[in-house]
Amino acid sequence: MPFGDGTGPMGKGPLGPKGMGRGIGRRGRGAGPTGFCICPSCGEKVEHKPGIPCSSLLCPKCGTRMVRG
Repeated sequence: MPFGDGTGPMGKGPLGPKGMGRGIGRRGRGAGPTGFCICPSCGEKVEHKPGIPCSSLLCPKCGTRMVRG
């Protein structure tokens, strides 16, 4: 316990090494209400509508499932 705070050696504390958290970052809890849905096959872009996952949309050009972009 180098600092007397109960964490033990550096990086070996009760929460593990740094960077091992839940990963709440840019896409940790969704990408937000704005942006685009993009077709991974042909590259077609459509505006993302809040409440509708991009993966539930089909590309208007080729029919492939869209992904968030």
